[in-house]
Amino acid sequence: MTFRFTLSGTDGAARTGAIDTPRGSIRTPAFMPVGTAATVKGMFPESVAETGADILLGNTYHLMLRPGAERIAHLGGLHEFMNWQKPILTDSGGFQVMSLSGLRKLTEEGVTFKSHIDGSKHFLSPERSMEIQQLLGSDIVMAFDECPALPADRDRIAESMRLSMRWAQRSREAFGDRLGHALFGIQQGGLERDFREESANALREIGFEGYAVGGLAVGEGQEAMFGCLDFATDMLPQDKPRYLMGVGKPDDIVGAVKRGIDMMDCVLPSRSGRTGQGWTRRGMVNVKNARHADDPRPLDEACTCPCCRSYSRAYLHHVQRSHEMISGMLLTWHNLHYYQELMQAMREAIAAGAFAAFEADFHAQRAEGDIEPL
Repeated sequence: MTFRFTLSGTDGAARTGAIDTPRGSIRTPAFMPVGTAATVKGMFPESVAETGADILLGNTYHLMLRPGAERIAHLGGLHEFMNWQKPILTDSGGFQVMSLSGLRKLTEEGVTFKSHIDGSKHFLSPERSMEIQQLLGSDIVMAFDECPALPADRDRIAESMRLSMRWAQRSREAFGDRLGHALFGIQQGGLERDFREESANALREIGFEGYAVGGLAVGEGQEAMFGCLDFATDMLPQDKPRYLMGVGKPDDIVGAVKRGIDMMDCVLPSRSGRTGQGWTRRGMVNVKNARHADDPRPLDEACTCPCCRSYSRAYLHHVQRSHEMISGMLLTWHNLHYYQELMQAMREAIAAGAFAAFEADFHAQRAEGDIEPL
């Protein structure tokens, strides 16, 4: 079976459909939980699937350092290694390597860097990134790129974007023809319309199975990100999936889908869960706050996740303040469940031609704030 993207409905710029892969179908718009080191922190793979996730994200940089791509390949590939038989997307490692700052050296050929774990020296290039992702066996592979932090001056953004486009061509050549697997190109160009268009044109000429909007959610703020998506998304092919990398908060996700994005990922649901934060229809709830200590109500009375079905705010407050592992486990499960419910609600709204009403209701509920204390 080949990789295929099908649109089943649109409402304005918002789209719904499916990405079909040999390992299963991905309903879009889709949110991908992040399994950085072959695990979504605090969750069993079966539990992640129960939340409604169709696909996970794995991290090339972290997995190449530990336990090593060759070792994972020897053990049957990433799906077998982490007990996740649905699709997996792996990022290229570029973002993590670029964030190492003083620990790396960038050239046309690639990036030499020191491991943040033990200081060992490594080299990552488009060719090596493709090799690693093939060893991992991921279903969706990301081209190797450079992502400069914003704000940056136009010369720096242009230089970085054009390097990424040259690396995109090398990634395409190194990826080869892998039936059932897909390679996504990554649009760069900061917040600059002309650079985004130049990047999109270069990627379309190379040809990819999907296209990502990269270089956003790196400090520019939501208003600037949405402003960029207002023009950047339409520069990408209509008949291919569009992936916004590293996003985000629930209102970021709704705004991105409104602007034509099909796929997103973010560590926020699991990271927030580990720090005592639960995302609900009425916004974010911090269970560490004293107001929850005697509250027998669930985190979200409308939620059907195991956390909300069986545990009170008082209990969540207690285990968080006591630094018990179950706190992060329960809140992560809830957060991932909420994110997947949000995606399902958007898919249904788009299919019904009711996305504007959904969006208005989404913002109205959040504006109400958390339920009143007892």
